[in-house]
Amino acid sequence: MATATSTARAALPMLLETVTVRRVERLSPSFVRLELGAPALADLGVDGPLLDQRFKLVLPDGDGPLPSFEAADSGWYAAWQALPQAERGHMRTYTIRDIVGEGEDTRLVVDVVLHDEGPDGEHPLGPGARWASRARVGDRAVVLAPRRGVAYGGIEFAPTPGARVLLVGDETAVPAVAGILAGLDADAEGHAFVEVPCAADVQDLPRPAGVELTWLPRDGAPRGVALQREVLACLESPVVPIGQVEVDEVDPDLWETPTYSSSGEVVAEDGGGRAGGPGARRSERAAADRQTVYAWIAGESKVVTGLRRVMVRDLGMDRRQVAFMGYWREGVAMRS
Repeated sequence: MATATSTARAALPMLLETVTVRRVERLSPSFVRLELGAPALADLGVDGPLLDQRFKLVLPDGDGPLPSFEAADSGWYAAWQALPQAERGHMRTYTIRDIVGEGEDTRLVVDVVLHDEGPDGEHPLGPGARWASRARVGDRAVVLAPRRGVAYGGIEFAPTPGARVLLVGDETAVPAVAGILAGLDADAEGHAFVEVPCAADVQDLPRPAGVELTWLPRDGAPRGVALQREVLACLESPVVPIGQVEVDEVDPDLWETPTYSSSGEVVAEDGGGRAGGPGARRSERAAADRQTVYAWIAGESKVVTGLRRVMVRDLGMDRRQVAFMGYWREGVAMRS
C-alpha cells in the first residue's frame, strides 16, 4: 500500500525526485555527459519527440547537503526558496539529451557544457558546470522533469506546417539542437548552425537528409561573429554585419516565442512582424523566401539579441516564425 508521502509525491503533476549519477562520460573538451537514474524515473517521458525539452536540476551548494523533497506537495517551491542558501543549493535548467533504459532502470541523459574559465579564472564555472565537472558515479541530485501523460511545458520548437527550419545555437544549445534534429520528420528541410568552443567539440548528430548542419568552432575567435555571419548569409540578408549589442539592450530574461514575450511585447495574432523594413525591400525574392522559414535560436543572450534585432526589425520576419531564447549570459550567474 502506498504511504502518505509517496502518494503526495505521485500527485504532483511532474517528477520531483532524487537521482544518482549512474554514468559519466567526457565527450569532448567542453562537454560532459551524465546518466541520472532512480526507480521513479520509470514515469519519465513526454507525449511525442523530446525536441528541446527542458528540465530542472537541483544541486548542492558546494559541499553542502542536497535538499530533500521527500514530503513535497504543491507548496514545494516556496518552501524550497525559504531555505538558507547553504541548504537550498542551486537550481539550473538543462535539456534532456536522451532517455535510455526502461522501467526502474530508466535514466535521464544530460550533456553539460564546461565553460572556459579563462587563463586567469576570470570566468569561474557556475554551480551546474562545477558540479558536473566533478561528478562521479553515485553522486546525488534532484530532477524536476516531465511525468509521462501529464502536461509539463518546456518545449519551444513549434514550426508551422511545411516551414523550412533554421536552427541556430551555441554550445549550450547543442543538446536541444540534437533533440530537434532527431525529432524532425524525414522530409524536413532547412539549415542548422551550431557554434562550439573548438573543433574537438563537433558531434555527429543524426538528422533528415534535407537539413544541412554547419559546425562553427570558435577556436579562439570572438563569440558569435561567425554564427551571426553564417545565419544572415543563409537568409540572404543585406544587413551585415550585426552591430555591437550594448549591455542595456539585452533583456536579462530574453525569451521571445510566438506565444510569449519576456519583454512584454504584444503577441498579436498577425505575428507583429514588420515586413517591408529597409532590409526586406532590397530583395523581394529573398524576403519572400524568408517568410517560409521557422527560426529557433538559442544561446548567449547578447548574440541572440543581435540576431533578433536584425531578423525581426530589419528583415521583417513575422514573430510567429521565430523563437529567440537567451539560455545564458556571459559573465552573469544564472538565478536559481
